Amino acid sequence: MPHILVEYDRALQEVLDRRRFALELHALAARTVDGITVESCKTRFRCPEEVVIAHGDAQHALIHVELAILPGRTPQTRSALGAAVLQLVRRHTASASGITVHASVDVRELTAAYAKHVAADGR
Repeated sequence: MPHILVEYDRALQEVLDRRRFALELHALAARTVDGITVESCKTRFRCPEEVVIAHGDAQHALIHVELAILPGRTPQTRSALGAAVLQLVRRHTASASGITVHASVDVRELTAAYAKHVAADGR
C-alpha cells in the first residue's frame, strides 16, 4: 500500500519519464500521508491502445493517476494527496508541446477484503 496505477496516452510516451515520475511520486506520498513509506509504494503504468477525448482530436492527451490507500485517512488528507500528485503530474507533462494534457487523480480507499503477502525469495 499504496497501489498506484498511472494510465497515460501514447502521445505522452516521449515526455513522461515513468521511472523518475514513480520515484518522485513515492517520496511525495510518503511525505504527505502518515503511514505511507517509500518502501510500501507500488506503481504500475498502463498505456491503452487507444484514448479518445472529446471529438477525437490528436492534440489531446490523457494521464490519470489512481492511488489506492488503506482506509482511515480523512477526506482532507486524501484531497491533499490528490492535489499534490496532480501538481507532480503537471510538472512531468509540462514539456508536451502542441498537446492539451487532460490530467486527473483519484485517491480511493482499499476495501476490507484487501490482503497482501511480501516474501523474500518469492516464498
